[in-house]
Amino acid sequence: MYNKRGTAIGTRTGRRWNQQARTGMLLVMPAILGFMLFCAIPILYSAYLSFTDWNVFKAPNFVGFKNYIKVFTQDYLFKESIAATFKFAIGSTICSSIYAFFLALLLNVDVKGKGIYRTIFYLPSIVPAVANAVLWSWLYNKDFGLFNAILTSLGLPKQSFLAGQTTVIPSLIFMSMWGCGGTMIIYLAGIQDVPQSLKEAVRIDGGNYWHELTHVTIPLVSPVIFFNVLMGLVGAFQVFTQAFMMTGGGPNNKSLFYSFYLYTTAFKQNKMGYASALGWVMFLIMIAFTAVFFKVFSKRVFYQGGENA
Repeated sequence: MYNKRGTAIGTRTGRRWNQQARTGMLLVMPAILGFMLFCAIPILYSAYLSFTDWNVFKAPNFVGFKNYIKVFTQDYLFKESIAATFKFAIGSTICSSIYAFFLALLLNVDVKGKGIYRTIFYLPSIVPAVANAVLWSWLYNKDFGLFNAILTSLGLPKQSFLAGQTTVIPSLIFMSMWGCGGTMIIYLAGIQDVPQSLKEAVRIDGGNYWHELTHVTIPLVSPVIFFNVLMGLVGAFQVFTQAFMMTGGGPNNKSLFYSFYLYTTAFKQNKMGYASALGWVMFLIMIAFTAVFFKVFSKRVFYQGGENA
């Protein structure tokens, strides 16, 4: 088919398509190059290093699966770091999610100045992690910390919150709840998206606020809960600052989180090959944990479109 000038329409369309494709490739090329240089290549190189013995000062020496065998058979710190990380991740995710959801319910109430209240509860989440760790270290201080001052005023003995083997993980979990502002905002957005007509139907049928919450709000917000819990778990598995700034992995390795153990192995002991193996082990554990989480909980998520995940 030809136009009035005698040019084939298909040819002109093809040229225009090729030009658009070249323009599109030029526009996405920086993102592709950035991903390759800063993500893909380092990931693949770390996979290679995990099969080597490398201490930075000499060339990598290929040792096969020796590093992985050592992780699962000889490294007792690996087991302790996994236990500490799982305890913190599960505890902080559950507590932070419940607390953030409760705050979202409170901040959804139509009261005067609710924007100010939302800002106040959100502010802790933008405090830098290092400043947050320093602040809570002072609060938990045994000699002049605020929490021990409260215990003393009540006639109770002082506690070594960060130095006790049984209290260090609960103390860090309680600290993590302070910065759940981002999670709270996401919950609040989900709650505000619940149709008012369904809540009114519950009231018409004689239901109270509890029935409205359990039969309408929570089921319709379940996709948001699923997302927040999953992201919270993934983030909690990578916890590092608390151990680095506050506890040093102690006492007795009870707060030796996996990321901190990997850091000390790589940058203090210069075992880069072994640290790469530790990193890939955690990567595979997180993939398996995420897959199980999707398998178990995705069917309990309700979508308004009528289909479950």
